[in-house]
Amino acid sequence: MKSYVKIGLLTLSSIFIISLFTGCGALHTAIKKRNLDVQTKMSDSIFLEPVAPEKQIVYVRVRNTTDKDIDVENEVKKAFEKRGFKITRNPREAEFMVQANLLQVGKSDARTARSALESGFGGVVLGAGIAAASGANSAKSYAAGGLIGGLVASVADAMVDDTYFTMITDVEIRQRPLEGETIVQNANANAKQGMSANVNQKINTKNARWKIYRTRVVSTANKVNLEFTEAKPKLVEGLTRSLSGIL
Repeated sequence: MKSYVKIGLLTLSSIFIISLFTGCGALHTAIKKRNLDVQTKMSDSIFLEPVAPEKQIVYVRVRNTTDKDIDVENEVKKAFEKRGFKITRNPREAEFMVQANLLQVGKSDARTARSALESGFGGVVLGAGIAAASGANSAKSYAAGGLIGGLVASVADAMVDDTYFTMITDVEIRQRPLEGETIVQNANANAKQGMSANVNQKINTKNARWKIYRTRVVSTANKVNLEFTEAKPKLVEGLTRSLSGIL
């Protein structure tokens, strides 16, 4: 009888030790990522010419082509007004134009966010590889800790999710040429028409009306078990600060 008790205690001790080792990764994540971390980065720096206060007039247009209900345009306009800029609805009156398009908003991971930033304006936006990464981690847990340890690790991983939400935005900034400046622009465009046709365009513009700059802004929110309702206002705040800080 004593031998059975010893074997039972030994088994329970083994399970407890396995659970400690397999759950430590989830525990580490829960502690390290307990606070919301929001970062906004720009792929390319933009330097504009300073203008007199009476010329601080900006036209703002922010499009949202994602499936998320997000209003950034009004927030950006308010931020410009706080900095002393006049907002106009007529592009002909504007000294600056700030146009942006929200390309993607949703769950992601650090690698995907970094790739989107490095791709720059107009670059490819990839989907997140969260499922594949989770599967790989689970497989390692089963191999290292055995069936029981794998089950414990899976439960721990399911309860502790290292969540990223990413907002990817392409931005175009335009400024009127200064007095005495002459701008010559050459542009090439390759537009698809259906599945089998392309339209190639070459545009040469002398005495162009705008100097054009382009960049990409990537905002990320990271926290354990993060919900989009918590991430959304911080992502909008980061993008707003970035766009309004360009001028």
